[in-house]
Amino acid sequence: MQKFITQLDWRKSPLIPAIIQDDESLEVLMLGFVNQEALSLSLETGFMHYFSRSKNRIWKKGESSGCFQKIKNIKLDCDRDSLLVCVEQVGSACHTGERSCFFRELKNDADNTISLDCAYKKETLLKDCDTQKNSHTNQENAILDTLYHILLERKFSSSSTSYTASLYQKGINTICKKITEEVGELVCEIKDEEKEKMIYETADVFYHIFVALAYYNIHPENILQELKRRFAFSGIEEKNGRKS
Repeated sequence: MQKFITQLDWRKSPLIPAIIQDDESLEVLMLGFVNQEALSLSLETGFMHYFSRSKNRIWKKGESSGCFQKIKNIKLDCDRDSLLVCVEQVGSACHTGERSCFFRELKNDADNTISLDCAYKKETLLKDCDTQKNSHTNQENAILDTLYHILLERKFSSSSTSYTASLYQKGINTICKKITEEVGELVCEIKDEEKEKMIYETADVFYHIFVALAYYNIHPENILQELKRRFAFSGIEEKNGRKS
């Protein structure tokens, strides 16, 4: 994986354009930009990550919309400074709700002027409005994704200025010990029926669990997907189905 990343020519720019294409229809879906970290995360997780020039951070495609891009294959161009990525697109690639970001076509009008023929349809707007109904869930997913990338950054921060960085520097045994401590504190608050403190301590437990997940580059989305999978089974069925 690292060998592939080093094959790219990063001398021209820290950002490399990635052309995204539907793996089945071969339709061009969008153009994004990746830096080395975004590309590394894409290769590790199997889902496209980009560097947002407006937000100045790495983001996972679909982190707020749910429209993820599962990577099928990646190709380098001849100059090694751009990528062609074939993906399995979940939902729409474009934030407008269109399947592709390239839905405007240049056309010659009767008076020989060139205009944009916009294929942006009313039904697409309605579909986009329906998508907004899930905005609360999307915001929660975005929070988890943002937290995950902050934790990844903390791995390389100074332990003298960052508590989380100090945990990473001390290693996984210290992180596990901290999780155990936080769970113990949460149990005490539950037994004492202190609801506000339960919330506070639960947040502490979750945070340190996410620290451990990020230690192994496991995105919280994987946990959400596992919980969703279990909706189809009763607790007894799920437990009996586990491998011994």
